[in-house]
Amino acid sequence: MHGLAKRLGLRTDPVIFFVSAGIMVAFVLALVVAPGPIGDLFAAGREWIVTNLGWFFILGVNLWLGFLIWVAASRFGHIRLGPRDSRPEYSNLSWFTMLFAGGIGTVLMFWGVAEPISHFSEPPLPGVEAYSAEAARDAMSIAIYHLGLHTWTIFTLPGLAFAYFIYRYDLPIRVSSVFYPLLHEGIHGPIGKTIDIFAVLGTLFGVAVSLGLGSAQIAAGLSELFGWQDGVTLKVFILAALTAVAVASIVAGLDSGVKLLSNINIGLAVALMIFVLLAGSTLFLLRGIVETFGLYLSNLPRLAFWNDMLADVNPATDDWGWQGSWTVFYWAWTVTWSPFIGLFVARISKGRTIREFVLGVLLAPSLFTLIWFAIFGWQAMEIDGIGAAARAAMGEGAGQISDAVAESIPLAMFAFFEHFPFVHLVQGLAVVIVAIFFATSSDSASLVVDMLCTGEPEAGPVPQRVFWGVSEGLVAAMLIVLAGDTGITALQQVITVVGLPIFALVCLMIPSIILGLKQEEIDHITLGSRPTVDDFSS
Repeated sequence: MHGLAKRLGLRTDPVIFFVSAGIMVAFVLALVVAPGPIGDLFAAGREWIVTNLGWFFILGVNLWLGFLIWVAASRFGHIRLGPRDSRPEYSNLSWFTMLFAGGIGTVLMFWGVAEPISHFSEPPLPGVEAYSAEAARDAMSIAIYHLGLHTWTIFTLPGLAFAYFIYRYDLPIRVSSVFYPLLHEGIHGPIGKTIDIFAVLGTLFGVAVSLGLGSAQIAAGLSELFGWQDGVTLKVFILAALTAVAVASIVAGLDSGVKLLSNINIGLAVALMIFVLLAGSTLFLLRGIVETFGLYLSNLPRLAFWNDMLADVNPATDDWGWQGSWTVFYWAWTVTWSPFIGLFVARISKGRTIREFVLGVLLAPSLFTLIWFAIFGWQAMEIDGIGAAARAAMGEGAGQISDAVAESIPLAMFAFFEHFPFVHLVQGLAVVIVAIFFATSSDSASLVVDMLCTGEPEAGPVPQRVFWGVSEGLVAAMLIVLAGDTGITALQQVITVVGLPIFALVCLMIPSIILGLKQEEIDHITLGSRPTVDDFSS
C-alpha cells in the first residue's frame, strides 16, 4: 500500500486511506448492483437498533452531558487545551461566530419550521390534543431538546477529547489519538487504524446524509419557485452541482473565499431570522422567546430520559415509534458528524481552558438555537392556528403548513414563507442560504476526512481532498436513488446503522479523558509539568 500511495502522489496513511476508500467504493457498487437487498439490510439493522438499543442512545447522551458539566466544574476546569502559556487565538465573538458556522446552520434551515410543526400536528406525548396550546408548548420543548444542549453535547465531548490529546500531548490529528491512555502505542497498530477507518466512514456517511437532506430541501424550494418536478432526478442534479462547487473550491484553494462566503451566509441567515421576527407577529414572538426558555428548562428532565418504552415498532407499516424516527435518528446522525465538528471546534479553541471550552461550546450555540426555533416555530404554529377557537376562526386557512409538512418535510420552510411579504424573494434567498451551507460543509468535511487520514494539520495534496469531496456527493446521490420516494426514511435507516459504532467510540472517550486528567494531576504534583505520551508507557 505504501508503494501505491507513493506512485499516486498521495501523502496519507495508506492503510486508513485505501481501506476506507475501498469500503466506500464497495458500498456504492453494492447499491448499484443490489439496491433492494442493501435497503432491506439497513432497514433490518435500524429495526434491531431502535428496538434493542434506543435506550442506549438516550441514556448515553445524558451521561455525556453530565460528564461535561462535571469536568467543567471540577478542579480540572482550569487546564488549558495546549501548553500552559497558550492563549486563545480568537476573540469570544469570533469564536462564537465560527461555532455557529461549524455545526448548526444547515440543521436550523432544515428543521426550524418542520420539527415544531410536526410535533404540533402529531403530538408524541400521550393524551395531548393536536393543535392545542399544550401541543404547541410540547412541540417547542421537544425541538429545543433535540437541537439544544444534547446536540452540542455530542459535538463537545469529541471536541474536548481532540483538543486535549492533540494539543496537550502532541498526538496525530486522528480519532485514535483520543484513546492513547487506553491503547498506548496501539493507536498506531491495527486497533487504532480500525478506529480511524470507522471515523472516516462515519463522517463520510454523516455528511452524505446531510447532503441528501439538503438536496431534498433545495429541490422543494425550486419546485415552489419554478414549478419544477420535485423528484429523484432534480435531487441528483442538485447534489452534482453542490459537489462541483465544493470540488472547485478544493482545486482552486479558495479557503479564504469559502470562509468569506460562510460569513456572508451566516449574516444572511441571521437577517432571515430578523425578517421573520419583524414581519411576523413581533410581540407574540418576543414573548415566545422568553417563554421558550422556561419551557425548555422545566421539560428537559422529563424529555431527556423518556424513551417511548410503550411504543409499538412496526417496520412493515413504516412505524418505528416516535423515538426511533426522531431522537434515535438525531443522535445517530449527529454522532457521525462528531469527528468533523469536534475537530473543527478543537482547532478554533486551542488555548482556552477546559471550563471555557465546555461552557462556550455547549451554551452559545444552544442559546442561538433556542431563539431561532422560538421565532420560526412559534410563528409557524400561530399561522396554523393554536387552539380550537383560533382554528375555527381561520376556517379553511388553518393547518396549511402542517399539510405541507405531511406532504414533504423539506417543503416546510418554503410553505412557511408563503405567509410573508416578498414571498418569492425570500424563498429564493432561503434556497441560496441552504445551498451555500451544504456546499461549504462538503468542502470543509473533505478537508477534515483527509486530515483524519494523514494525521497532520496541513491539508493533503489536492487529489486526495477532491477524492473525498466527490465521494461524499456520490454516496449521497446513491442514497437518494436508493431511497426513491421514501427519501428521508431510507436516509434514517442508513445513518442509524452507521452511527452505532461511532456512538460506542464516543462513550469510550470518557474513561480516556479521565485517565489523561488523572495523569495530568500526578505530573503536576510530582514534576510541575504537563503530561506526555511517555507517562502512559509505565
